[in-house]
Amino acid sequence: MTSYDLPAEIDLTIDGPIRIVTLNRPERLNATNRDLHHGLGALFGQLDADLEARAVVITGAGRAFCAGGDFDYLDQLSRDEELRRETMVDARQIVTGMVRCRLPIVAAVNGPAVGLGSSLVALSDIVYMAESAYLADPHVLIGLVAADGGPVTWPLLTSLQLAKEFAFTGDRISAQRAAQIGLANHVVPDADVLDAALACARRLAALPRQALEDTKRVLNLHLERAVLATLDYALAAEDRSFLSPELRASVDRRRAT
Repeated sequence: MTSYDLPAEIDLTIDGPIRIVTLNRPERLNATNRDLHHGLGALFGQLDADLEARAVVITGAGRAFCAGGDFDYLDQLSRDEELRRETMVDARQIVTGMVRCRLPIVAAVNGPAVGLGSSLVALSDIVYMAESAYLADPHVLIGLVAADGGPVTWPLLTSLQLAKEFAFTGDRISAQRAAQIGLANHVVPDADVLDAALACARRLAALPRQALEDTKRVLNLHLERAVLATLDYALAAEDRSFLSPELRASVDRRRAT
């Protein structure tokens, strides 16, 4: 059995061949801090190395999937160049780790998936959304470049025009709308979202292993090419945008409330 090295902000449960990953900062709507973000950067390589694992379900504790970046963390990033460098390395590992992970990843989107949360959804293989859940990427609204995941992958999942609109405006995408435009597979009642995702994961885990994993790889080669073509520029641009006066104003305004 593979031994996982993860922070308390990520809960990993072993259910036979299924690995259930729960983002575990419910008091902050699972918004990322340094430990959660770094843990996500290390997570997918560890899942890939777990030879007894056959499928992954990712969800959030409490009433949110992931509310994006914690504003205290954004404040730290805007002031600390070394922390930004570490965070951009982790961001690259999250995106490439999900794209290259041999295991099928099923998202159980139990509530709002914002910023990095929407990226985790976009990088998953099959997405179940609770009826009340929504996606949003407000990076641009607060003065940041939208880099890791959503805008990198959305043009492969939906139309380029829709990807631009949602990346530029940060508008919420309801679960029903997400399913209509190709950003989610299924919308289910809130109480059923985790059970539905687990049922899907169990079905996938029962399929012929090599055939499933190699078929995922064939499909994700398209995604990996798009990611590698854009990710380095996107992350460098996001790194620069942490010094923008608009972000400083957004952070100060949020922390004052």
